[in-house]
Amino acid sequence: MNSRIAVAQIDVRVGDINYNLKRHIEYVDEARSNGASIVIFPELSLTGYSIRDLVHDVAQTSYHNHPHFEKLLELSKEIQIIAGGVEETSRFKLHNAVLLLANGEMSIVHRKIYLPTYGMFEENRYFLPGDSVRSFDTPAGRWGTLICEDIWHLSLPYLLAQDGAEVIVAISAGPTRLGGDKKGKPAVADINLEHHRTYARLLSCYFIFCNRVGFEDGIGFWGGSTIISPSGTIIEQAPFFDNAVIYGDILHEEIKRARRDSRHALDERPEFVLKELERITR
Repeated sequence: MNSRIAVAQIDVRVGDINYNLKRHIEYVDEARSNGASIVIFPELSLTGYSIRDLVHDVAQTSYHNHPHFEKLLELSKEIQIIAGGVEETSRFKLHNAVLLLANGEMSIVHRKIYLPTYGMFEENRYFLPGDSVRSFDTPAGRWGTLICEDIWHLSLPYLLAQDGAEVIVAISAGPTRLGGDKKGKPAVADINLEHHRTYARLLSCYFIFCNRVGFEDGIGFWGGSTIISPSGTIIEQAPFFDNAVIYGDILHEEIKRARRDSRHALDERPEFVLKELERITR
């Protein structure tokens, strides 16, 4: 059950599928050569974030049959790949989605549920929200994935944990906000880290955050990706603003130790939560 993972915070180009796929191949090769069994990329890593009216052009159908995508699928027989892209369903619905490439095949493991449409964000203009949250099996145990705004809604990590997730992966295209310290750390970094560590501790699971870097249309992305243990300890953190790959080991014994030493995750009563939510929503 123990596995080495790679978290690749990268810069990509808006709408340039050819360039973005090549970048993925480079980082997958690096992760594989360093012994990782799973490599994780940021939100909309295949397409770029500020895609707006390009959304139909960069949807799944535009890269699924691309020769570089075939190369990624071939690599997925040796190392599983989690990436961000645009899913177009059979009914032509568009979703901001998490793609899992494994054993030469692609599947959608999450559709972003909370689509920010305030301030600089306008996702609800282009995407439809997902309507479910599910965990899934990997070589490193049972995982769940979320996308950026999703992790600001505490119900979703909770639901994934109740669905058996031992590792929660959050892929993000988090923009830099004004403010920061003299060392160049953005103010939003500490805010994110605090609640990521809280999720890890309270749910007794690994929490992995993969945030992109680079600029699009004057928007900067701050990076700072992290791998956090079930005790809330930071195992590894990437630099701010630069392309980087960080590595960490997912250890089954660490999950077991966290849940034995502090039983709050095991003692959780989802049936009680369900009963009270039904009362509240009535």
